[in-house]
Amino acid sequence: MIRLLLAALLAGVLCGPGAAQTQGTQPGGAISVESDRAQDFATRDRIMDILGQLDGYADVRATVSNGIVTLRGTVVDGTRIGALNELVARIEGVVAIENEVRESTDVVERLNPALERMRDRFDQFIAFSPLILVALSAGVLLTWFGLWLARRSWPWDRIAPNAFIADIYRQIVRLTFVVLGVVMALDLLNATALLGTILGAAGIVGLAIGFAVRDTVENFISSIMLSIRQPFRPKDLVEIEGELGHVIRLTSRATILLSLDGNHIRIPNATVFKAKITNFTRNDERRFSFVMGVDPDADLARAQSVMLAALGELPFVLDTPGPAVWVEGLGHSTIDITAAGWIKQHETDIGMAKGEAIRIVKSRLDEAGIAMPDPTYRLIGTEQVGITAQAPPAAPSAQPPRHADIRPVGTDHTEALTGIIEAEREALPDNDLLHREAPQE
Repeated sequence: MIRLLLAALLAGVLCGPGAAQTQGTQPGGAISVESDRAQDFATRDRIMDILGQLDGYADVRATVSNGIVTLRGTVVDGTRIGALNELVARIEGVVAIENEVRESTDVVERLNPALERMRDRFDQFIAFSPLILVALSAGVLLTWFGLWLARRSWPWDRIAPNAFIADIYRQIVRLTFVVLGVVMALDLLNATALLGTILGAAGIVGLAIGFAVRDTVENFISSIMLSIRQPFRPKDLVEIEGELGHVIRLTSRATILLSLDGNHIRIPNATVFKAKITNFTRNDERRFSFVMGVDPDADLARAQSVMLAALGELPFVLDTPGPAVWVEGLGHSTIDITAAGWIKQHETDIGMAKGEAIRIVKSRLDEAGIAMPDPTYRLIGTEQVGITAQAPPAAPSAQPPRHADIRPVGTDHTEALTGIIEAEREALPDNDLLHREAPQE
């Protein structure tokens, strides 16, 4: 057994690639009984004529004996060796094929076809260079026209509701003309099939990027919607997601507020678009309210009358809608009464108005002898349970309460804050999507 294996291995090494290869495609049909020498020569000549017309078989030679074709020589491409069997088997009179053609390992022979292909492509490029120049010129000219049209202020600033939308129009025009330029250039070169591949790849890449930056895309779309249908104006006092402040500007990414403490608040537009927005500036009339706790033994009807009369004394409280006073509920040691009044907030600061109203109502209750009791606490000790400790009553005043005069209430605080807002807006006048002409929700 060992001798047989060594003999087979030795035969494979000696034969190598130059051994006859009868595998692959072989001719079919019946084999003639008689040998025809003239037919063999005719078959050989026919094979050589065919190989001479084909590229890559210049070094291949064929011999025919009794219908058996023997092929010898070298080819540059290994795939041509198998193609020889299929070609020769189709020739009439071929009985069998011995393919001894080998793949060439000569560097020069293998480089020559590549150099020839490069030379052919270069010649083809030179031949097509005038058409390529025309295609590039047409594409560049159309793209340049689109960029020039997008840079113009008319008609985009006229048809767009704000600068942000106008810039989006310009970006769409740029992209459209760039695509048209590429399509025109490829159409002149008769290579529009390449455009489908490019657009398909761009679509897949765009889909992947869209999933990756979906939050950014959502914020961008929200900016567009907010700039078209504006829920607030510059300087409006709004409350968004619990943040209270005056609107400074609306940018392409966020809404900027200035809080009543003078701090900047940036809220993403995606949040603003979905949030509940309270606009305190939309209506000129605004109501303030506060709670007063009176003694449970006091005459509540009289206390309400005193509080209502006190609100009526205030010059900044409107008659229509008028002030109102009602019993709110029971406190820990008082009866809570709510007082409310309306003001024109563009003429009166609501915080100062509320503070002045509390001061005057408290003074009038003191003048009427309606007390506001101290809180009562129940103490539970270790030895005695249920002992009630009450704060000692206040010492009776030797003099009756002084009559409190009403002080003027203006908008000094509001005007100072408005000045800060104006300075902030003037610092970046072009980075704002809010304007008075836009429709408002």
